[in-house]
Parts: sequence; C-alpha cells; structure tokens
Amino acid sequence: MHFTELGIDTRLEKQLAHQGITQPTDIQAHAVPTAIAGHDIFAQSKTGSGKTLAFLLPAVQRVMKQKALSKRDPRVLIVAPTRELATQVYSQLRLLIAGTNISAVKVLGGENFNDQIKALRKDPHFVVGTPGRLADHLSQRSLQLSGLELLIFDEADRILDLGFTDQVKMINELADHRLRQTLLFSATLDHAQVDALSRNLLRSPKQILLSASNEQHSDITQQLYLADHLDHKEALLEHFVKQDNVGQCIIFTATRADTQRLSQLLNDKGFKAQALAGDLTQAKRLEIMDAFSRENFKILITTDVASRGLDLLSVTHVINFDLPKHAEEYVHRIGRTGRAGFKGTAISLVGPKDWPSYKAIKAFLNDELSFFTVDGLVGKFKGLREKKPNTVWKKAEKKVAAKPAKPKRKAAPKKPKAPIQAPIDVDGFAPMRRKKKPEQE
Repeated sequence: MHFTELGIDTRLEKQLAHQGITQPTDIQAHAVPTAIAGHDIFAQSKTGSGKTLAFLLPAVQRVMKQKALSKRDPRVLIVAPTRELATQVYSQLRLLIAGTNISAVKVLGGENFNDQIKALRKDPHFVVGTPGRLADHLSQRSLQLSGLELLIFDEADRILDLGFTDQVKMINELADHRLRQTLLFSATLDHAQVDALSRNLLRSPKQILLSASNEQHSDITQQLYLADHLDHKEALLEHFVKQDNVGQCIIFTATRADTQRLSQLLNDKGFKAQALAGDLTQAKRLEIMDAFSRENFKILITTDVASRGLDLLSVTHVINFDLPKHAEEYVHRIGRTGRAGFKGTAISLVGPKDWPSYKAIKAFLNDELSFFTVDGLVGKFKGLREKKPNTVWKKAEKKVAAKPAKPKRKAAPKKPKAPIQAPIDVDGFAPMRRKKKPEQE
C-alpha cells in the first residue's frame, strides 16, 4: 500500500518522500483515512509503529483542505504527557508543514511563559504542548479553544498516570462543541482510567486495536541477567557497553541520582555518556537530546522521562539497570530500540530488589523470559523463593477441625429450697417467744 491510497494531499506525499517514507505502517493505513473521514478515533498500537504520523497526517490535511471555524483560535491541539514526547511530535510536524503557510507553536513547562504568550497571540494553526502548561495558559486566557477543530491526545494512559486528569477535563470542557473531532492514541488502552475518560472525550469513536499492550515486539531481542548487588550490576553494565555491536545505547535507572552516578562512572572508564533527568531545565534537556540524536555521544542514561517519544533509529541497545515499577513501562522502555524495522536488543539486570518487578513483567507479558549469563560474571543470586505456607499451622487447624466439639452438659435443675417455717404457738397465730435464760447469781 502507498500513501496515495489513503487519500492524503499530494503536498504531504512529497514531504514524506523527501523524508524517505513511502509506505504507511499498519496504524497509519487504518487511522489516516478514518480520521480524514471525520470520525473520532480510539487507537492502540505498539510502540515504534508510527502513531505520530497516524494523527499528524490527517490533522495537517484538515488544515490544508478545510475552512477554519475561527480566525483566531488554534485549529488543532496536540497534548503529549512529557516535554520530550511533545518536542518529538513538534519536530515531526515542522517537517510536514515546511514550505506551507501553516504555523505551529510548542507550549511546554520549563520554558518562558511570556514568550509563549507572544507566540500564541500570532494565532498559530497548531499548538503542541504538555497538559500542565496548557492548563496554565487556559487559566490565564492566553489560549482559547472555543474554535478548536481537532483535539489529539498522544499516550493518553501516560497523561493520566502522571496525574493530569483535571487538566485533561479542563481542556475538554473549554473545547466542547459538536464540530470538534477527537483522536486518542496510545500504546496502551486497556487502562481503566483511559476507558472511562474516552467516554467523555469521544463521540461514537472508531476503535482501532492493532496490538495488545503486552504483545512481544518481534524486532527486539530480550535478555535478562541476574545480579547479586550494585557492584555486580556495574560490572555487567561495563561489559555490555564495550561490546562492538553496540551502537547508541539508552540506560534506564530508577532514580535521578543514579543517572548522574552512572554517567560519571562510565565517563571515568572512557565512554561518552550523558545523564538526562526530570530535574534539569528544559533548555538543558533539549540540548542533551539534540546532541544524542546527532550521535555526539554514545550512551544516554535516564529515568522513565525518556521511555516514550524518542524515535532514534541509531539506538541498538536498551539496558534496564533497574527494572521499572510498572510492568507496562517495561514495554515502552525497550521500545526505544528496534524501531522502523531495525533490530534491537533489550538487556535487563535483575537483582534482589528487582525481583518483584520481574515477576510483574513476566505475568504482564504472559511469557517465560529467559536468563543469560556472562562468563566470569556469574553471580550467586538465583531469584527469590516463593514463601511456603506454614504447614505445621495448617495441620493443627485440620486436627482441630477433625475433632467435633463436645456438647456441653446441661446443668441439672436446682431443687427449690423449702421455705423456713416460723415457729408457732398453740393458738396457731403468733410465733412462740424464746424463754429468757435464767440469770446467774
């Protein structure tokens, strides 16, 4: 299938061909014509499947071909959970609208608020942003949505997981009119909050479910290694990053402090590594991501802040130095490699603290994940044993249950005591008086 068959404008086809994109992915083939037809969409597809173009193509087509509802308000609003993902979407959008009169603005937290107000006053056709900063502009009335035509939520489950439910409701209410079209995309839709939210956001949506959230990615080889302790993990990490087949590599850690520590450790050993964490300024985060995309350094060490939205074909390996707390996040982490038909390798280090996460991931994927070993770095840790039930206590319970309780004996009824009869005299009426004792002389 070619993009021509999807009914997109020839100008968009040329832009895609200029980028070397000639054939649509499955999600694009299903979502683009459905969205162009004006239907609301509730779509799920695995990470790295091309969801961004699946909603950008019909959005740009709408702005190109249809008359605007309002001259001042933005026509399309795209909401992404993180700054990195919003930046990725914005960059892809800029490539599509290059050479046209379509304008776009990026609105992210951590950037100058007044500069964003000035950009919004120029009445852009597209606004791409994160929920928190968008809500701030809506509260300040520097952003109006009464004429919004197309509302798009990318990675909706992640938006809710990060606690932006109130902001999403505000955006929905301020852009609530019968002509609005809504597209909801995510790699995971089997999410109770997303399902509940979709009922308020979408009107008679077309559901597109191309893959389950726990479906295995055929282009990614998964390898797990047991580790005794922190030093053992660091030794394994050094072994993997120095292998010849490793191109660019993303290492995921549990905390921000770990990103800095591992970055220093690897740089001291001669590797080019940079740490990316949520506490960095937006300018610094963009600088690091831009340098990584240009392959100025080999290893990016980050938390889950970069688990979604990074579309870098040169990433050959993902290493989970620590397993994520949520099993679904594991799928998004390893999805940073093996993209667009390229092969990738996902390596996970499993120590005693990671064992509960490993069990959760195993259950979520419904697959028996295999453990591997490295010669000279085989540890003693073999996993935590399941707690055995207390059989002694159970036997005692059985014994107690086996012996029926003896019925209590009923106490014999007490015989009523006979009343004490008072002495009577001969006339039968008065009690007899006792004789006084004779006084002793």
